[in-house]
Amino acid sequence: MCTVAISNSPVFSPSPRLSSSIFCKSSPESLTLTHSPSSCSSSPSTSFKFRLQKPPPPASGLFRASNDEVPTTTCSSASPTQLKRKRPTKLNIPITSLSFSVDRSTPCAAEKAVEDRWQEVEVEEEEYSVYCKRGRREAMEDRFTAKVDLNGLNKQAFFGVFDGHGGSKAAEYASENLQKNIQNEVEKRGEIEIMEAIKQGYLNTDSEFLKQEQRGGACCVTAIIASGNLVVSNAGDCRAVVSRGGAAEALTSDHRPSRPDEKQRIESLGGYVDCSRGMSRVLGTLAVSRGIGDRSLKQWITAEPETKVIKIMPEFEFLIMASDGLWEKVSNQEAVDLARPFCESNDKSETISACKKLVELSASRGSVDDTSVMIVQLGHFR
Repeated sequence: MCTVAISNSPVFSPSPRLSSSIFCKSSPESLTLTHSPSSCSSSPSTSFKFRLQKPPPPASGLFRASNDEVPTTTCSSASPTQLKRKRPTKLNIPITSLSFSVDRSTPCAAEKAVEDRWQEVEVEEEEYSVYCKRGRREAMEDRFTAKVDLNGLNKQAFFGVFDGHGGSKAAEYASENLQKNIQNEVEKRGEIEIMEAIKQGYLNTDSEFLKQEQRGGACCVTAIIASGNLVVSNAGDCRAVVSRGGAAEALTSDHRPSRPDEKQRIESLGGYVDCSRGMSRVLGTLAVSRGIGDRSLKQWITAEPETKVIKIMPEFEFLIMASDGLWEKVSNQEAVDLARPFCESNDKSETISACKKLVELSASRGSVDDTSVMIVQLGHFR
């Protein structure tokens, strides 16, 4: 603990020779003010101390700052005349502790509680299971949505996985609003224009999020089941893969700057694609070319999704929707091969096990990213 001798202090008036010295040795006769500020960090009472204290007896040599014997300043011996100077009577100053506890009702504390809740999430239902696990980031940035019996119809459902970057705000906003915005567009246009309705729903969600002036963005993959059809859309590198009699079939194509058509689109808008840290990136920064948010790159990062509509055939067994935390380490066919034995029983406890096994496999191969895996049992919707 370093202290400063103050020349005008009523407690101690040092000699001119010592008035500018820095004393770095603790004393039991010091005044301690402890302040524990309110914080959103994991430590609720990080303290700092400010000490006013008497100097050590003057002597020649070095004053040590700590036990490691690191010198900080050199003080010469004071003259005998200076040593005989009388000090004022010691003042009894009350020691006051200033303590501020964290108010759990503050928005910051509420956000911390939300993030804590998303460190690891698992949901088991008859129609689907989902498992999300945080990687090595400080906060989990993935989110998901699952709504069955949509509009009161047991053969209609909406599912989505959202992978945030630069924070979780965009993923959280998309998970809460994208389904509603798509449904509003479907009601306006009718199911015959479902692809246009989904496109506009994505764009509206993006526009609304940008108005909130929040940072970050999110990749999205969604699946709508209605009238015996499976409608899959994506913007970014979240992916949907269906098991078709045990054969993996990707229903989406990742939007990355390295994709020739995406690179051409970016360059036609005046941007460029550069390789950084081993990956192609938009303007050398972002490794995906589509998504919700990303205000600073919005000129080149579009939220317009690509959509595919397919009839749910008898050989369609289950649908895997996941963030790139899975797909960077596990191939489409590997994911289907691992999940299929668990999904054949239609037991929800087995399906959640498949989700966990996929996340564990990705982590065992070195993934440090947040990973979310959702498996939808398509047999419930035929």
